[in-house]
Amino acid sequence: MNEHPAQPDTIPVLPSGKPCPFCQLDPARILHQDALTVVYKDGFPVSPGHTVIIPRRHFPTLFDATPDEQMALLQALNQAKRLLDARHQPDGYTIGINHGSAGGQTVPHLHIHLIPRYRGDREDPRGGVRWVLPDKAKYWD
Repeated sequence: MNEHPAQPDTIPVLPSGKPCPFCQLDPARILHQDALTVVYKDGFPVSPGHTVIIPRRHFPTLFDATPDEQMALLQALNQAKRLLDARHQPDGYTIGINHGSAGGQTVPHLHIHLIPRYRGDREDPRGGVRWVLPDKAKYWD
């Protein structure tokens, strides 16, 4: 049975021919869920506590979400932050959404990364998400 009751019982198939990994999550990785969203532990975390927020409904980008889904995703993002603050006490966060293959999206099911950041995890964290294009990241010199 599908772990996402708001989705059809058939799991969407990605262009790669594989089933959508976000439509069949391991329940042990789920940290919080509600009628429209799921918060879960990232399978390939880049920092302790790296968490992902997804809509239950399968669609590719934030721009495809209904207004109710957009609101629910932001509420879930806040809930995830509260959980991570309590469990990991990070010094900051990086929040990211990859949109489309040119934007780095590898799974076409909207997902928001909430990445806890810790002092010293990067020598100079300035620029944050700008480092996706390293030659343009350092604008302050």
